[in-house]
Amino acid sequence: MNKHTAALSAAGAVLALTLTACAGADEKGKDGPGPSAISHIHGVEVHPRDGKLYVATHNGIYTPGAGGRPQLVGDRKDDFMGFTLGKDGTFLASGHPAPGRDAPANLGLIESTDTGRSWKDRSLTGEVDFHSLDHAHDTIYGYDSTNGLLRVSKDGTDWEKRSGLKALDIAVSPTDPNTVLATTESGISRSTDGGKTFAAGSGTVLAFLDWTDEKSLYGVDPAGKVSVSADGGKTWRQTGTAPGGGPQALTAVDARRLVVATQDGVYESVDGGAAFTKRLDVTSGGGH
Repeated sequence: MNKHTAALSAAGAVLALTLTACAGADEKGKDGPGPSAISHIHGVEVHPRDGKLYVATHNGIYTPGAGGRPQLVGDRKDDFMGFTLGKDGTFLASGHPAPGRDAPANLGLIESTDTGRSWKDRSLTGEVDFHSLDHAHDTIYGYDSTNGLLRVSKDGTDWEKRSGLKALDIAVSPTDPNTVLATTESGISRSTDGGKTFAAGSGTVLAFLDWTDEKSLYGVDPAGKVSVSADGGKTWRQTGTAPGGGPQALTAVDARRLVVATQDGVYESVDGGAAFTKRLDVTSGGGH
């Protein structure tokens, strides 16, 4: 086994453990995060209107408050899993209800039009837990972890079932609605027909992806190394390493600005991942 193959095998093993942990993360812990730190991050997004950071966690959605301390948005401490924003800033999410709340175990697709202060059920309530959501081309793409398949919806109500696969994250090309990438334990799996079929995973093993423009596809591997691709994932250039290890979520705001959540913090870079500044503290605990 050559060095490249060994590295891919090791990264694949780490990602396989992360995929397994996805199922385990559905078990709700008894204790919420402390007053000055959050844990078990499942998604990070930056609002398009005001640039405010929102962090979806095992115990609610948080944003930096006074002194940078995590501030709970609204009063729902659900286990927010898949999390994305529409073009107008609408919050789209999935996951599981907080312990003791009278709701189905799987939330399906839920929506907030007031930046997370209140939520309403949209579809698939009780049926689906989306572990990854992406909004592109006026379409919602969701990885249904309950059934192991990609679903696609134009209106958030009616869904088309597409290919079955085992993935951690998905990313849709900003210029081509038919190109969908998924991170798997054997590498990046590519679809060129809108997710109806996926090629076997191959090449670079990444945990999370986000595609901000045609020449800026960002990825972070299981060790926290950040890379960018200018050719849709065919080749990659490493730009840096997110501090803290064990990446939990990634979002790319534009060609230079990205946010990565790791084991000990939520970090922001404004130079494509070369350097990072901590935005929030994170207590030790795996995401997904």
